[in-house]
Amino acid sequence: MNMLKPLTLAALGLVATYTVAFTQGKTWTKVTIATEGAYAPWNFTEAGGKLAGFEIDLGNELCKRMKVECNIIAQDWDGIIPALQAGKYDAIMAGMNITEKRLETINFSRVYGTGGQVFGVARGGPLAALPGLGARLNLTTSEADALKAMEEMKKLLKGKTVGVQVSTINSQFLDKYFKDAVTIKEYKTTEEHDLDLANGRLDAIFVSILALNATIEKPDFKNLQVAGPSFGGGLLGSGVGVGLRKADPELKAMFDKAIGDMIADGSLKALAVKWFKLDISPQS
Repeated sequence: MNMLKPLTLAALGLVATYTVAFTQGKTWTKVTIATEGAYAPWNFTEAGGKLAGFEIDLGNELCKRMKVECNIIAQDWDGIIPALQAGKYDAIMAGMNITEKRLETINFSRVYGTGGQVFGVARGGPLAALPGLGARLNLTTSEADALKAMEEMKKLLKGKTVGVQVSTINSQFLDKYFKDAVTIKEYKTTEEHDLDLANGRLDAIFVSILALNATIEKPDFKNLQVAGPSFGGGLLGSGVGVGLRKADPELKAMFDKAIGDMIADGSLKALAVKWFKLDISPQS
């Protein structure tokens, strides 16, 4: 029995060591963040290849507040979640809305940006008269109103071709609600469908109103405009957050606190106004 006692104590010590390690969780000193680099003003790539935009500034500021070294890299949108799960990077900041579908696969920080999704069309063209301009319709809180508005819009959209970025909530939205009325054409980036709309190769696009507003400000796209209401909620999600692996709760807690601190001190609002010319930060 005396010979077994040291072994038992050693085993208990080993269990205690693992318990403490599990309780403490992973310590983060460096965080690699992926962004698309093609979704201005959320994120984009400058002429010299440098990443810029709202989420680049925000990511660097969040890392500073979390006291970690920050590395922000570009990643194609259509592989952005699989590469996170494969460990290529630790977080995603790419204008990604928090949806129930995505939450089945990954986790998210608290919301750091909000904004609806809209149709973009040629200025003064036949689709500029889409009903509901300026209205904000939520598929979660006012689904009946949103569905009624869509039926009215389909009268003008019938037989038209609408561009949308592949593997996005916007493509899911068109497929669910408008595929019986329009031809859906998918693009690798929003930049590509913006160009096709401006050059008359599309009748409309469906995109974030914030991204479309930024596009319209460019001289080459001044012939575009927002048409109809903006949509949110439901499969379009509850707002934009940092995408994270479910296995990294410590990192989520760090991002949540840093985002909360920026909301509280007004710095998130200031950053949003700098890039979007309006406050897209959550109110609490």
